[in-house]
Amino acid sequence: MSYSLTTIWYERQRFLPAILAVAFSAVLITVQGGLVLGLISMMSLPVDRATADLWVGFPGVRSVDLGRPIPERWVVRVASHPEVVRVEPAVIGFALWTRPGIDSANTVSEVCTIVGSRLDANSLAAAEAVRSNPELLTRLSVDLAVAVDESELGRLGITGVGDIAEIYGIRVRVVGLVKGYKSLGGPYLFCSFETARILLGYRRDEVTYVVARTTTPEAAADVAQRMSGYPQLTAITAAEFSTRSRLHWLFTTKAGITVGFTALLGLLVGGVVTSQTLFAATAASQREFSTLRAMGIPKWRLKATVVAQSFWVGLFGVLVATPITLLLAEAATAMGTAVRLHPLILLLAAMITMVMALGSGLAALRSFQNVDPAHNIR
Repeated sequence: MSYSLTTIWYERQRFLPAILAVAFSAVLITVQGGLVLGLISMMSLPVDRATADLWVGFPGVRSVDLGRPIPERWVVRVASHPEVVRVEPAVIGFALWTRPGIDSANTVSEVCTIVGSRLDANSLAAAEAVRSNPELLTRLSVDLAVAVDESELGRLGITGVGDIAEIYGIRVRVVGLVKGYKSLGGPYLFCSFETARILLGYRRDEVTYVVARTTTPEAAADVAQRMSGYPQLTAITAAEFSTRSRLHWLFTTKAGITVGFTALLGLLVGGVVTSQTLFAATAASQREFSTLRAMGIPKWRLKATVVAQSFWVGLFGVLVATPITLLLAEAATAMGTAVRLHPLILLLAAMITMVMALGSGLAALRSFQNVDPAHNIR
């Protein structure tokens, strides 16, 4: 191991391209993985930022934004379970936001996601930024009042609080702004339960979800299991619903597939470049390896040296990639793109990078077919 490390140091001009190739691949894998996680986490924000432990919706609902109307009377069915301490309805769904301009060419039309909930500090379905702001709760209690994320103003064609737009021909007024609720799909619009029902055209006895808080988060799984016997509904815990929403957007939308393919492409490019660089470095060292063979060093020890070199190349590549990855993630976040460097993403990227480097080292062993003690006397 020390010989391999010493060789890399004295032959650093040969091994530096391999280290940089590994670092490039590690950065791309990590940033792309964090980008995928950050993007898909946007689609589960109504679940993640709420305090409900249990969500009940239409049978087979695949994502929180794809719910369909259900009877509001199911509130009684959910409340009948002894583990449930509070239950309330919620209305969430897609709508069309229209901001009329001076002429038809300046008119802004954007698909948005309406999130309607009870307006109080203990609301189960209200977003954290809404329920923790008493002034905003008061403003949203007015009919047809909505709040939006400040980063979505450009997409919605508005400048701020006080602007007016239309949703399916119904005029709404922006009464507040929130932070941290940027969406991959349609911008989130937060409003009261009653306003959401009007905008989405629900009847007075229809809702999208019935949400509940249980005595403990674990108790929600027991309630969901018991309610699974009802074929006309889906009962699911908040954690499971969040995961389901993310997986739906990751595997069924072009955005998730494209970003995942880009990460895979970076892995392949890094692997090929690293393999070729290590092969070239090994081939250039044939005279030294031939001398060691003439001294009686077994070939398997020489091969182990090459594999050890690939290990150090991978490790140095990961070390070089770490600060670069953190800087790129900060820059992306500052630009409004969510990059979540979850510890699992970092660990997985490091493992993939090391496996790629070791695999490249094994591939470089093919140059050993020309290693022979007679090489030095030709």
